[in-house]
Amino acid sequence: MPDLPDLPDKPALPPIRETIAAHGLSASKALGQNFLLDEQLLSRIAALPGDLTGANVLEVGPGPGGLTRALLRAGANVTAIEMDARCLPALAELADAFPGQLTVIEGDAMKLDHGEIMHAEPFHVLSNLPYNVGTALFVKWLSGTKGDEAWPPQWLSLTLMFQREVAERIVSKPGTGAYGRLAVLAQWRSTAKLAMKVHRSAFTPPPKVMSAIVHVTPAQAPEGVSARTLERLTEAAFGQRRKMLRQSLKGMAGALDALAEVGIDPTRRAETLSVDEFVGVARILT
Repeated sequence: MPDLPDLPDKPALPPIRETIAAHGLSASKALGQNFLLDEQLLSRIAALPGDLTGANVLEVGPGPGGLTRALLRAGANVTAIEMDARCLPALAELADAFPGQLTVIEGDAMKLDHGEIMHAEPFHVLSNLPYNVGTALFVKWLSGTKGDEAWPPQWLSLTLMFQREVAERIVSKPGTGAYGRLAVLAQWRSTAKLAMKVHRSAFTPPPKVMSAIVHVTPAQAPEGVSARTLERLTEAAFGQRRKMLRQSLKGMAGALDALAEVGIDPTRRAETLSVDEFVGVARILT
């Protein structure tokens, strides 16, 4: 058996805590920041999508670069979007340590075209999402890479840190207290699972709530259904979740007729409808 070539050593980096101290960084409440310092945990997160060697990865809100360095060590080509200018010098040091692997874009991820940023190439999303924009970004990705409803999307998987309560809502089932709009949007053409729970003590500063990581992969989309119509339907239905559907949907044109057409009793409440039932109503409205 021939000898294998020597692989270059991964660069030695100071602990994340030292990087934060060296750059005088502190987590910003206004930006929803909480820094992860446990490098073993970060490596486990980076491994959730599988082998990332040579893969394109989009990271939103890298902060001082804790997860970023785990992704780079895993062999990924990372594009990181960061709007906190204080963190850019620390990320520049990472870019120097991993030549050609890291691109940093200063900006607001909600306002950027992620498909364009990733040069129309398939990519994975891994991110310890800022709490204040996490849900909005998630819905943006579920709507298609460019919000144009094209499916399957450009992204291959989403591996995202949320507050545990939000994560449980994403993977919840009908009839449970957590079941709602996020569950339907995440599950109607994707597979969503709770991949890992993360204790609040893993963060600096520790948030008031526990966190969890959700892993989502695209699935086959039902035919004849507009994502935007389903979004509007679930927004109306769960906007008044304690009310019967005949009340919560009366302001949405055609919704009550669509319920009748698919045989759904209008006295039911939104949390009792399955994902397939919501899809059936949305198909008629589409």
